[in-house]
Amino acid sequence: MAQTPNIQWFPGHMAKTRRLIQDQVKLVDLVVELTDARIPQSSRNPELNKWVGEKRRLLILNKSDAADPELTARWLRYYREQGIPAIAVDARSGKGINQFLPAVREILADITEKRQAKGMVGRPIRMMIVGIPNVGKSSFINRVAKEKRAKVEDRPGVTVDKQWIAVAKDVDLMDTPGVLWPKFEDPAVGEKLAFTGAVKDQILDVELLAMRLLGWLKEEYPALLARFKLNPEDLEGREEYELLELVGRRRGMLISGGEVDTLRAAAMILDEYRGGKLGRLSLEAPPKKEGTA
Repeated sequence: MAQTPNIQWFPGHMAKTRRLIQDQVKLVDLVVELTDARIPQSSRNPELNKWVGEKRRLLILNKSDAADPELTARWLRYYREQGIPAIAVDARSGKGINQFLPAVREILADITEKRQAKGMVGRPIRMMIVGIPNVGKSSFINRVAKEKRAKVEDRPGVTVDKQWIAVAKDVDLMDTPGVLWPKFEDPAVGEKLAFTGAVKDQILDVELLAMRLLGWLKEEYPALLARFKLNPEDLEGREEYELLELVGRRRGMLISGGEVDTLRAAAMILDEYRGGKLGRLSLEAPPKKEGTA
């Protein structure tokens, strides 16, 4: 199996976002942390705890329609057992969005009651939404605000500054740009972030990345490789580069001399995975409890 690439990406604007979050978090009642349901843990910024301190938090597993439903259910149980309120949604389809505001109100019920007791009627709940690039923050905000308030593109780094958005008559949400952290200590985390599009393809070896994804699919979800016109017999004894070439050949991605355009094939594999065209699959499972097999 090809070696896990060592991927790092922390452009200057992310350092600015880190300072923005630390400065503005004091203005909000709740931090809404958006993650990718396919990689719930790898898409959580490990520096966030330091930035937001003891501020209350709601964890949202977005893109749940592209994730393995059984694993998503296990992740939700895992986080709730850790005392972290969590819900799964799919902002593109709107599935699960109706859970959001009730969850917010439940988390902040005691704060709201105290304000009402003090006569602070009409003060809105203020939240900050944070997340890594390309987890779907803009799509999520557009869903909860019920109109196109945030720009949506399927690439990292679209939101470039904070903005306040009214998502209900008494609820305001501050959007912030996607931010990673300076160094991925575990290369596997960087690789998963690259698979899902949180890291810009321009800095990646997309052929190696596609090979790694094919190898992982071969082990974990071999049936889904039918999308690339691969059958079980094709997988036997073939290395990852051979699988990449075979996918390109089966999809007709040939150049002069009958050779396969592996770069084009790699880009197609990653695009179709990120677009959810392979089916519902997750790249990581929650830790098992001690004493379980």
